[in-house]
Amino acid sequence: MTQLLHVQNDFLACLLDDSAPLPSGWNARRAAGMAVYRNAYRARLIDVLRDTFERTARLVGDDAFLQAAAHHLIMHPPTNWTIDLAGEGFAHTCAELFANDPDVAEVAWLEWEMHRAFTAADSEPLTLADFTAATADFHAGQWDELRLALIPSIALRPVTHDLVRLWETLADPLQVSEVAKLRQPTWVLVWREGEQPAFGLVPQAEGLALAVLQRGGTFGGVCAALLNHADAADAAAMAAAMLLNWLEIGLIATIEAGRAA
Repeated sequence: MTQLLHVQNDFLACLLDDSAPLPSGWNARRAAGMAVYRNAYRARLIDVLRDTFERTARLVGDDAFLQAAAHHLIMHPPTNWTIDLAGEGFAHTCAELFANDPDVAEVAWLEWEMHRAFTAADSEPLTLADFTAATADFHAGQWDELRLALIPSIALRPVTHDLVRLWETLADPLQVSEVAKLRQPTWVLVWREGEQPAFGLVPQAEGLALAVLQRGGTFGGVCAALLNHADAADAAAMAAAMLLNWLEIGLIATIEAGRAA
């Protein structure tokens, strides 16, 4: 078994690295076969990336995408058991390779998170009626310490480009992509509605508020974060409006109440 493991490790190293030595005892015929297999393996992985990042490929063009995909696979060969995760980290690769075009990394990130949202764990979101019933008798301290767990498919980050319009134009190969910078600080939010991934742009204040929850923060922490954007009364109203919206679109999975009175 130990010998078999060594052969498997040598085979994998040779598959991922052209300069790695062949497994012990291999002849020229097997070396030629490895070269064919290696090329087919990489071509298949590039096809997987092209399928996952279809809009990114359309944005940068076939040649640039092929080079970026090959670079990513060489520098970050897949380590997961499923080929479905071969594109992990590709948005970071795009940020490095297309540093002068930050829209590329933003589109790649969005495609990856939409891809992950589709396969995220199922979670039944909390309804507005259930939330209202559960919090009907809350006192101020409980509201302050209330923890809102988000559904598993959620992802968010700051962005600088209008990804809604860019996403729409990139969906059609015959359309010219519209790359437009946003005038205000904005975040993109990804989640799953039923079986379908969805996304939208939200103001920075809401993005920061959701980030508090994503880190395990409390509703009081959300209100405190909003104090950087409004006075106390307006921050409380903003938090309440955001919470209502999150419940209506199904972003809240569970709640954990604060201390009893």
